[in-house]
Amino acid sequence: YELKGEMYYPMKLRIVDTGYGLERLVWASKGSPTIYDAVFPEMVSRVMGAAGLSHMLDNKEFTKLLALNAKYAGLMDISGTNLFNLRKKVAAAIDVSPEKLDRMITPVEKVYAIVDHTRCLAYMLGDCIVPSNVREGYLARLVIRRTLRMMTELNIKEPLADLIEAQTAIIGLKKFEQDIAVVREIVERETEKYASTLERGTRIVQKVAKTYKAKSQRVPLAEVMILYDSHGIQPEMIKEIAAKEGAVVDLPDNFYSMVADMHSESKKEVEEDKTAKYAERLRALPPTKKLYYEQPADIEFEAVVLDFFDGFVVTDQTLFYPEGGGQPADTGTFIGSESMAQVDGVTKVGEVILHHIAGGMLRRGERIKGMVDEERRWSLMRHHTATHVLLHATREVLGAHIHQAGAQKGSESSRVDIRHFKHITPEELHRIEIAANRMIMASQPVDVEVEDRTRAEQKYGFSLYQGGVPPGRDIRIVKVAGDIEACAGTHCRNTGEVGMIKIIRVEHIQDGIERIEFAAGIAAIYYMQHLEGIVASSAAVLSVQDENLPATVTRFFSEWKEQKKDIEKMSQKLVELEMRTLVAETLGGIPVVVKRIDLPPKELALLAASVSEKGGIALLAGLGDSARVVLASGDSRVNAGEIIGQVCSMLGGKGGGKPSMAQGGGPDAAQLDLALKVGRERIIASLKA
Repeated sequence: YELKGEMYYPMKLRIVDTGYGLERLVWASKGSPTIYDAVFPEMVSRVMGAAGLSHMLDNKEFTKLLALNAKYAGLMDISGTNLFNLRKKVAAAIDVSPEKLDRMITPVEKVYAIVDHTRCLAYMLGDCIVPSNVREGYLARLVIRRTLRMMTELNIKEPLADLIEAQTAIIGLKKFEQDIAVVREIVERETEKYASTLERGTRIVQKVAKTYKAKSQRVPLAEVMILYDSHGIQPEMIKEIAAKEGAVVDLPDNFYSMVADMHSESKKEVEEDKTAKYAERLRALPPTKKLYYEQPADIEFEAVVLDFFDGFVVTDQTLFYPEGGGQPADTGTFIGSESMAQVDGVTKVGEVILHHIAGGMLRRGERIKGMVDEERRWSLMRHHTATHVLLHATREVLGAHIHQAGAQKGSESSRVDIRHFKHITPEELHRIEIAANRMIMASQPVDVEVEDRTRAEQKYGFSLYQGGVPPGRDIRIVKVAGDIEACAGTHCRNTGEVGMIKIIRVEHIQDGIERIEFAAGIAAIYYMQHLEGIVASSAAVLSVQDENLPATVTRFFSEWKEQKKDIEKMSQKLVELEMRTLVAETLGGIPVVVKRIDLPPKELALLAASVSEKGGIALLAGLGDSARVVLASGDSRVNAGEIIGQVCSMLGGKGGGKPSMAQGGGPDAAQLDLALKVGRERIIASLKA
């Protein structure tokens, strides 16, 4: 049974759990003070040494302390536990203060935790989990960062990657699917990310702590969880930084369990089921025979209309594939004795296939002909098969940890999201594309079989469900070029029918997820022709051959940068020249310049600033794509931000800035002289005030 709220419900899976704990048997047989010393003797010794701690297992008092601590800890319920209560019980048994015991035992407990965590990480990363901000990847990152935090507290300099590699050597490398070099790279990158998080997190926590300190409030647990969950800032670090700012943070001992529980809860978006109102009607109909599985290359079929209502048609059999599994539905035509109807949507409800038609009338019992859009069907089959091929190619190039995180197939292009711990490089992308097309040229067969779910899971593992978990006792297994998944889509008969794969782009859509967009078959040809057109057009503009385009663009860009530098130098000279020839009128004892000077905005601002720095006021304007105005004020009576707004409104635009410097503009250049006149009047009025 599983507990939901205050009620127990039968679990879908039946599991025999004796609760023996095989490692407890090892502990009992060895007579060690703790289970950690029994199971991890080598690693405990190694980490103790790295932390500069003495592990005196030959000292009876020390082993008694460890044994008592383990005994009482084993009797406590972790939920809502107070660690200090545990300390008091052990301290009373050995006649020391709880505070002294805490100083003695805490470093040792952290060593045990580091050893246990590194074994956990060896299994998680060895089983191809990629650290991220979601699902199991979140838990992997949580364990990594907690381990790094404890290593820092114990001043352990040995890299975490070394400790995890040592654990994999003890367990046995053959037990892991992931290559140890990839595991090391993942851990090293996570260590770097954690370091940057600490640097950024300090500023964030200081700001939060000051806010609650000003309110004379403790920092709420909910706020701490947000800081950890959204920014990756360790709770111990939050408490430490907050204390320096004079704020108080109370941390429950089961903080990490609370966070893990929060992320293990499924959060599913509830989508509106537009066919729900037909449920009772559809239950009365027999299952639709799925010809799209039996004859995926066929495009014509005959069927009998079983029901027709609200623009939906149900037939006894169909070649039309319903939308599902990231694959769009087929489209096509129904031809009856008196009417023809366009099929523009297909949905599966239970075992009944609903066809939505645009116009036309069909009668119950009528025998009709169905025609699937052949080009669209083949394009979708090619893209779906190509998705499997591409997944296997990315696994070959990037590593065994590659798993699908989502996919969307289309007729012109498709995309597949994969779990990966870093950005895919252009060189890796080229290797993936070559590997995928080699599989296509090999014309490997696409095998489809229906198997009992339990047997399929035993044979292939849970990687079957990369594209989602299908319902039912029997599942459809598709094998394409080494990729094996539970998949309900339509596929080519062999990889050769895909034709080719062209990767369009790759983008980093979220932490730990890379999206590869690609085209397959004729769509890949169309995309390459599109690229060729871009290259040819660009080459024509520069009057060079296609192959000379990169060198020509590089040369032009270099020349442009040099010319830009020359223009900037000339502009600076113009500014200096204008500064020497600039004549100011004196208004109220203040030098004021109001003038139209056609310089770029940057130079206008420099010129105006040169006047205000000497205590003067400058309202300057210039014309480019639109009218530009800048006002610099060296007198506190003249607020540049207020005046520039009024000036720019006359130009049909906006402006703003500080009281000492503001700028803006507008498209109505014809009003520029009048706007300058009004600006001058506002300056005079401000000086008089």
